[in-house]
Amino acid sequence: MTDTAHALSASRTLWDLLARRAALTPDRPVLLQGDRVLTFGALRERAERTAAGLYERGVRPGTVVAWQLPTRLETAVLTFALARLGAVQSPVIPFYRDREVGFALRESRAEYFAVPGVWRGFDHGEMARRLGAKGVFEAYDDLPDGDPAVLPAPPADGTSVRWIYWTSGTTSDPKGVLHTDRSLIAGGSCLAHALRLSADDVGSMAFPYAHIAGPDYTVMLLLYGFPAVMFEHFALPDALAEYRRHGVTVAGGSTAFYSMFLAEQRKRPDTRLIPTLRLLAGGGAPKPPELYHSVVREMGVQLTHGYGMTEVPMITMGSPDDTPENLATTEGRPPEGMRIRIVDGEVRLRGEAVCSGYLDPSQTAEAFDEEGFLRTGDLGHLTDEGHLVITGRLKDVIIRKGENVSAKEIEDLLHTHPAVGDVAVIGLPDAERGERVCAVVERAEAGRRLTLETVTSYLRAKGLSPHKLPEQLELVDALPRNETLRKVLKYKLRERFSEG
Repeated sequence: MTDTAHALSASRTLWDLLARRAALTPDRPVLLQGDRVLTFGALRERAERTAAGLYERGVRPGTVVAWQLPTRLETAVLTFALARLGAVQSPVIPFYRDREVGFALRESRAEYFAVPGVWRGFDHGEMARRLGAKGVFEAYDDLPDGDPAVLPAPPADGTSVRWIYWTSGTTSDPKGVLHTDRSLIAGGSCLAHALRLSADDVGSMAFPYAHIAGPDYTVMLLLYGFPAVMFEHFALPDALAEYRRHGVTVAGGSTAFYSMFLAEQRKRPDTRLIPTLRLLAGGGAPKPPELYHSVVREMGVQLTHGYGMTEVPMITMGSPDDTPENLATTEGRPPEGMRIRIVDGEVRLRGEAVCSGYLDPSQTAEAFDEEGFLRTGDLGHLTDEGHLVITGRLKDVIIRKGENVSAKEIEDLLHTHPAVGDVAVIGLPDAERGERVCAVVERAEAGRRLTLETVTSYLRAKGLSPHKLPEQLELVDALPRNETLRKVLKYKLRERFSEG
């Protein structure tokens, strides 16, 4: 991390961080979208005017403001306006509908709710009225505006809870996760430190800005002073023109994004997909080692993968100067200040980037151990060099006839089969075995026909122990995923195939 970035990472609040960056490089771009460019200085100025408009509407320090907005320049302006006021923000993924949105509004007790109006054919304003939301206002093209002279002093305390994020839906019920400005700055600093970026880079945001990755990535932009391209709607190959137009050097998001870029590269293997691209980076879901090797070999770029969650936006991150073996098989190393402890195989965490808990106090009590370490529910171990290896989820350990079976181990092996596009391995109730191993396979476009016999024969040839072999195979056109980082929703697969 550069001296400037290191100094900025000590900022007390997100507003303090923006103000200091804007003073250093006011005319450098921070966000790019189509023909529009927002500089660091303009972001600060527009956010202050929007903060004044919100203040005149009654938003005060501590006021809970929910927002369900797409990845746009205006969304970033609004979030920094709320940070300027010291309001409590509750971002909601724009793809969520009545059930999830109503839950978030009720649990957070939101006093205001910003929506995009009609977006991608859905009327968010009508949904807000249907749910009885308070203080509904549109924040798409136009934002509240006012004279910054009316504003009180910016918040000085970065350790008060000012963010309520919602777990991303890989389980059926979301949790309200409490964050502070300092926890988000710490998470973004970890990402910035690991990726070894510079002011000459151009990043990209292909994920919902309302995801915890939104502030994580924005903090990195503020620390290093480089821009990112925002995608309101990400789809390949349509988005490639924007990557090329702006000369993006760093792209990614999660494992699913790597796979999408790789699939596009394979359509024209002799032509660089994005000529300026040098690094794919992301996290949020397990990365099969074979995918790492395929990206590096076929796309000619480096791939660094990390480990994070809504509760801790960045825990570990692979670094471009790590060995290929570490980049392929581990999630990278933790930054200074992040303590990782392995207890009975479970990864536990303590550090500034860790959330303050949950909206529900009982969930907080259950999530933290007696020494203040967060129980992640992930299984893993640390290598001798300090790299973290994630081996699965506690809930993904399938107990078959009293023997533990790792779903991730089987998934990693099946990812190397040419007929497998993607795969999720789950445990299903079984009267005889306790649980049986079920592989749910998303077929590759040109893949051969798969049967349970061909799958088990392949895994035997790879050296998998017989007691871990799948006893059930399900073929699907597409695995169910959430709308943020495209994580597979295993609970939906268990619901669907339990009676199989």
